[in-house]
Amino acid sequence: MIDVKSEAIAIIEEMPNDSTIEDIIGELYFKAQVDEGLRQLDNGEFISNEEVKQRASKWIIK
Repeated sequence: MIDVKSEAIAIIEEMPNDSTIEDIIGELYFKAQVDEGLRQLDNGEFISNEEVKQRASKWIIK
């Protein structure tokens, strides 16, 4: 199990000293989103490129 607190501290420590609270929250949020995306991929929770193309084709104005 990954120690989330230690991981968060490491991310914060790598940031510049003049980082704002918003900067820190943004970095932690980004990390959480990437981790969630990777978890979804590992669990097979994704759609194929063909499905993306099919869905996107409905948005494109010709």
